Amino acid sequence: MRKVAVIGSGFGGLALAIRLQSAGIETTLIEKRDKPGGRAYVWHDEGFTFDAGPTVITDPSCLEELFALSGRQLSDYVELMPVAPFYRLMWEDGAVFDYSNDERALFEQIARKSPADVEGYKRFLGYSENVFREGYVKLGHEAFLDFRSMIEAAPQLVRYEAYRSVYAMVARYIRDPQLREAFSFHTLLVGGNPFKTSSIYALIHALEKKWGVWFPRGGTHALVTGLMKLFTDLGGQVRLGSGVRTIKAEDERVTGVATDDGWSAAFDAVASNGDIVHTYRDLLGAHPRGRKVGASLQRKRFSPSLFVTYFGLKRQHPDIKHHSILFGPRYKELLEDIYTHGVVADDFSLYLHHPTATDPSLAPAGCSAFYVLSPVPHLGKAPLDWESFAPQYADRILAYLGRRLIPGLRDDLVTLRTFTPQDFSTELNAHLGSAFSLEPLLWQSAWFRTHNRDDVLSNLYFVGAGTHPGAGVPGVVGSAKATAKLMIADLAA
Repeated sequence: MRKVAVIGSGFGGLALAIRLQSAGIETTLIEKRDKPGGRAYVWHDEGFTFDAGPTVITDPSCLEELFALSGRQLSDYVELMPVAPFYRLMWEDGAVFDYSNDERALFEQIARKSPADVEGYKRFLGYSENVFREGYVKLGHEAFLDFRSMIEAAPQLVRYEAYRSVYAMVARYIRDPQLREAFSFHTLLVGGNPFKTSSIYALIHALEKKWGVWFPRGGTHALVTGLMKLFTDLGGQVRLGSGVRTIKAEDERVTGVATDDGWSAAFDAVASNGDIVHTYRDLLGAHPRGRKVGASLQRKRFSPSLFVTYFGLKRQHPDIKHHSILFGPRYKELLEDIYTHGVVADDFSLYLHHPTATDPSLAPAGCSAFYVLSPVPHLGKAPLDWESFAPQYADRILAYLGRRLIPGLRDDLVTLRTFTPQDFSTELNAHLGSAFSLEPLLWQSAWFRTHNRDDVLSNLYFVGAGTHPGAGVPGVVGSAKATAKLMIADLAA
């Protein structure tokens, strides 16, 4: 039986390991941290449960497919609960917009803000559905291994003006400035600046409309736990708390891995769900291919980082929705500070996650759990001493939330922790502390992104945010499908 190793147990690594094990390939999943999940880690503190990373599940079908491979059902492992509205969007002038799948309510809200934009929104939705069909359904699970594959996709990319930005396409159809923000912010959830990210990423809107927004009972990590149980039920092997130190390679093939705790093993193939720069530069640093590609990758543009503050309150807040977007006084200018100038600005736009709005069990009785996320420049653009800066930045964010949305926040505070760009770098080996790997620009997408199979080391593969199609749960699970098809075919040859 063929033996493979998957490095890293984020959603991409888990999905790939499940696909390989389901195909009868003996698979070992190796994870540096003490719990699986990668960015989808979990903390427990004072009776509160805090998901560390992804909180928006938008395509349950890609998860259900993983269980169906072995005749199982996702619902036997984890319960997904619908979230409504998808997001509550709020502006500093008091405007509120509930973005949901209720078309009648959505049209009514648009009409109240800007009657002329109702028809414009319908046209934008049609555009989004077209790029969803071309960019996600047709291409989202296919590996781009040569330039020819990119050329074959080019006519459709040109047809839907992939060279334009998401914001430019939204602005073509919608006039109201706040509605333009409402229908362009989604790229920020995968690390992209809506003013720079290819309009193909407008497909996220149609994706949410098709499948809705969901949340696992018990939190996102309950989904991780369910996927891990599926993998081990299938006979997969897991090594937790075992960081890979080296991917062994000879000539044009990898031969195995060695870990920091002294364990090593030979494998017929290795797939990395780890950071792409870390994998090439550090894990493959002894091989010319690792040094060459590692240096090349460091010249590319990486997504910003995040500053995340997790906090528990001794009071419930039933009026605060599960997902809230709090827009600040600036939109384009703030994004330029983050993406271009490397400035941690005095103002900010925030994503607020309130999981106890859907699942009260994630906090003690009568309490509420939150995390608030602020996009910030990565360490290459803003090399701050985050250890010393984090407390004051968290104070600023909490003070802002207290003034704007959660009165008495400080008095009700039970527990607090932060996760900074430096933590992304040290805990997750993320290059420059980037939260989403390569920035999703057109010239860093598809064939231009790290290939799902290395061009020289013929049995080295990649899965996750740094390879095609990119970040986000559907993206990395899609990358697992693309990579698994390659590995299964190669190992059968």
